Amino acid sequence: MKEVLETVYSPCYGSIKEVFVNDEAYVYEWEPLFLIETEDKKVVEVCVGVSGTITHVDMTPGQEVTPESVLTVLKDDLLITGSD
Repeated sequence: MKEVLETVYSPCYGSIKEVFVNDEAYVYEWEPLFLIETEDKKVVEVCVGVSGTITHVDMTPGQEVTPESVLTVLKDDLLITGSD
């Protein structure tokens, strides 16, 4: 079976406010992974549209991020889910 790794990048400039996942955690589609506080004090929730296992977490609370910052890498479980 093919292994698919999804890299999760920061969607904005700011700092990590909260980390909801850890290494080897299983996450579901659209489950919150991180909260980022932007430079103008707005809070952005980071989620992805795939489910799978976190391979490693690269961020800690208080760490500065940019749109090029890798937050985590997720091993996609390749399960099709959803509802009507």
